[in-house]
Amino acid sequence: MARVFITGTADGLGLATARSLVEQGHEVVGHADSPERADDNLRAVPGIAMVLVGDLSSQAEVEALAAQANSVGRFDAVIHSAGVGGDEPDRIRTAEGHSRVLAINVLAPYLLTAFMERPDRLVYLSSGVLEDGMASIDDPDWVDRGWDGAQAHADSQLYGATLAAAVARLWPEVLSNSVDPGAADDLEQRHLTQAWLAVGDDRAAQVSGRHFSHLQERELKAVVGSAAWQDALLGALGELTGVKLPDAPV
Repeated sequence: MARVFITGTADGLGLATARSLVEQGHEVVGHADSPERADDNLRAVPGIAMVLVGDLSSQAEVEALAAQANSVGRFDAVIHSAGVGGDEPDRIRTAEGHSRVLAINVLAPYLLTAFMERPDRLVYLSSGVLEDGMASIDDPDWVDRGWDGAQAHADSQLYGATLAAAVARLWPEVLSNSVDPGAADDLEQRHLTQAWLAVGDDRAAQVSGRHFSHLQERELKAVVGSAAWQDALLGALGELTGVKLPDAPV
């Protein structure tokens, strides 16, 4: 049995992943963005150990969520499942002034990675649109650029896959991978890969620095594997949050 923490278990992929792992006999701690949704999550996943609460768009709440998670003990695996899409017509500003897309899709998993006790495995959800993401740290928060929701989302997916690859390089004792769950209409299959990477005991699941979709390893655009690009992104995320990822270059 593994202990697994999953963000965004109130609905969608996170909910499906939580149900699957609980059914397999693993101890699952979920996450919701409000106490009301946490109560709904407890009812929706019989057997889930608990559901922690925190708004992933708020850095203060993400840091508090990390503290909550650490208080219940170290996890064998963490799945960063929560995310928002590219259909926001305007730049929604968070309490700290960040783009909501960047805050939830990138800054939240970055901060949880930095503050939570290191698990054995980390899984970061991305998507196929990362291929359209721009490998640039010039205004990643869309402060000066005119807002483009689709591009902001694509960039965030590239950043997420890059974060997974950077963690794999910097923390060799941790298995860190990214996942494209596939098309939204493939609801019966979309949660399988992240669950497998989190708890699978076959050799194919015990790898690091890779990208998967539908249980198969996939090629990524070459820049994701560039240490220079990884370090540049980590530096930018450190500046945006005021938090340095442990072992990241100065």
